[in-house]
Amino acid sequence: MLPKFDYFAPESLKETFSLLDTYGKDARPLAGGTDLLVSLRGGQEPAKYLIDIKKVKELQNLSFNDKSGLTVGAGVTLNRLIRHDAVSKNYPILREAASTIGDFQVRNRATLVGNICNASPAADTAPALLVLNATVNISTQDGTKKVPIHQFFTGVKKNILAGNELVTSIDLPIPPEKSISAYMKARRTMGEDLAVVGVGGLGAPTGGSGKEIRLAYASVAPTPVRAFEAEKIFRKDRPVDELVGEAIPVVMKAVSPITDVRAGKEYRVNLVKVLTRRLVKQLWEAS
Repeated sequence: MLPKFDYFAPESLKETFSLLDTYGKDARPLAGGTDLLVSLRGGQEPAKYLIDIKKVKELQNLSFNDKSGLTVGAGVTLNRLIRHDAVSKNYPILREAASTIGDFQVRNRATLVGNICNASPAADTAPALLVLNATVNISTQDGTKKVPIHQFFTGVKKNILAGNELVTSIDLPIPPEKSISAYMKARRTMGEDLAVVGVGGLGAPTGGSGKEIRLAYASVAPTPVRAFEAEKIFRKDRPVDELVGEAIPVVMKAVSPITDVRAGKEYRVNLVKVLTRRLVKQLWEAS
């Protein structure tokens, strides 16, 4: 049963920010609501005021520029994102990761921005955004600040947003030339299920020895994480099997799998190793 709350449906950013300033931490922005309403019903998310941002036109921007990259507004649904030609062509990992979330009906409501603001450690789009070097645009009445996605998450279901701040969009730069990216998701069933382990990767030639390999993980730490230190290993001019063997212990220092209702710690540890090896070899051979 949903708790009682006051509902607002602003039609402009100015009105939205006015409501956030007025009600502060007692208010919650509502985009798709696929996470928020579940949390409200379960009593995990106290909110006296819901601010529905779906009618705010400024938040519906989904645009691509071959110099600056992709911009995804806070009101853009996952299905709209998935169907966008520029996303399919330039950001296949983002399309692939978004396609694993829920079912078609859920993706008709859920948004990319909502997926990261919910800040679940198992957020499927987070590894994709991490390896794509996404930037989160956080706004108030006074202006906008840009935050790298790896600095956005602070804990389980926690992010850096203050009560009067709103993520208005996410920017993704153009991926490296000739890059290949992919997302691997281990789950209990092939239907609607959260990730037991999610691994996102991007590979690209460097023009020198080794290759550029980026790796990010979901459902194996209190936040989605990127394995920055492990990535440095792949720039060495050595066989890929040797590089993966050297990188996996470094990856394991960046993650901290636990046992929960979906899987045991030991199983997750093994999956991280297996999926990392599998993904890196796939990216290495294709890039």
